[in-house]
Amino acid sequence: MRYAIFSDVHSNLEALEAVVSACKKESIDKYFCTGDVIGYAASPNKCVEIVRQLTMITVAGNHDWAAVNLFSLDSFNSDARESLLWTQRALTSESKLFLESLTPVYRNNELTLVHATLNNPREFNYLQDVFSAEESFVLQDTSVCFLGHTHIVGIFVSDSEGKVNYSEQAVLNLSQGNKYIVNVGSVGQPRDADPRAVYCIYDTQKKTIKIKRVAYDVKSARNRIIEAGLPSALGNRLLTGH
Repeated sequence: MRYAIFSDVHSNLEALEAVVSACKKESIDKYFCTGDVIGYAASPNKCVEIVRQLTMITVAGNHDWAAVNLFSLDSFNSDARESLLWTQRALTSESKLFLESLTPVYRNNELTLVHATLNNPREFNYLQDVFSAEESFVLQDTSVCFLGHTHIVGIFVSDSEGKVNYSEQAVLNLSQGNKYIVNVGSVGQPRDADPRAVYCIYDTQKKTIKIKRVAYDVKSARNRIIEAGLPSALGNRLLTGH
């Protein structure tokens, strides 16, 4: 089975279309999204439509739930809050129903999906160090867990003795007895100094995980944000990937 897993689209249509186009060349069996389909950028309904039709499973992100009043706006900074208020007004009834239907965690025999952390997944805390990874590993029943939320690619590995290490390598060969937490970065708003959209390929037969990036029309995405009247900082940051 070849899974394509992506996260944090954030209403960036240009980035999402580039990722979908790249994945079409990858012989993908199933698509998964680890949340935050909307927020920040200017194409929420189109991104919801593409993700809804493409993915087998999408789990809830904090922006997804906040846009349909299932998560408080109080935890967001001013630009994010403004974009969510704009998104709430822009969403169609169909988009709202999809976002309302999202659950925080998904598991099958081969993988786990969550937006942020497995411990208290509804609180959307950030998993960005060994300590927070250890808290999630305790609750992880599968060998691999995929998530997003930080917009920064990274892989935590727990060996058979429970020792946790961190890696930023783009290609990973899975080892028997280890557990992995894979942050697949962000399609629509990367924050690791690389403006390209990010996605992940998980090949269960070859036991490999590959983080991939694809260039897209960043300037068009930025201009669309500004033309919509959203905070200009949300568009300008796309140019540098910060």
